[in-house]
Amino acid sequence: MKNGLKPKEKLFCIYCCEYHSGVTAAALAGYSLPKTACAKLLARKDIQNEISRLREGSAVTPQEISSGYRLLAFGDCTDAFRLLFCDEAPDKGELEKMNLLNISEIKRPKNGGIEIKFFDRLKALEHLENTSSASKNDDALPFYDVIERSAAAIRDDEDGS
Repeated sequence: MKNGLKPKEKLFCIYCCEYHSGVTAAALAGYSLPKTACAKLLARKDIQNEISRLREGSAVTPQEISSGYRLLAFGDCTDAFRLLFCDEAPDKGELEKMNLLNISEIKRPKNGGIEIKFFDRLKALEHLENTSSASKNDDALPFYDVIERSAAAIRDDEDGS
């Protein structure tokens, strides 16, 4: 394409940077089959270059990290259980609409059935707690730094007098 990316593709790139999820980005950009669109778009070099350009100088914020852990800790597992107990494999369109974020692994053992492993909710909660307490400590650190500098300045004044 001579003029660059289409508006929908640009939106996909922007949402990729904002949400750090290609599937979410594709859904928000208006693609009807987000997982398929995500795979096709991310395979393109021009899309990869645009995402890299948009991400330059931007780092993942603590709020984004906390948001991800919240999704893992409190996310809905209904679709995963529906997948586990369905008699037939869902069609591609139905599978695309399922929220399977909390799943870390899916296997089909040789003896039949399906095995689903979920991300550890307790670990996600621990990370949330750690990031929460770390942010509280970060807020307090400048205050202690000021006190320490003030004490050092007073000592220097007393030694110099």
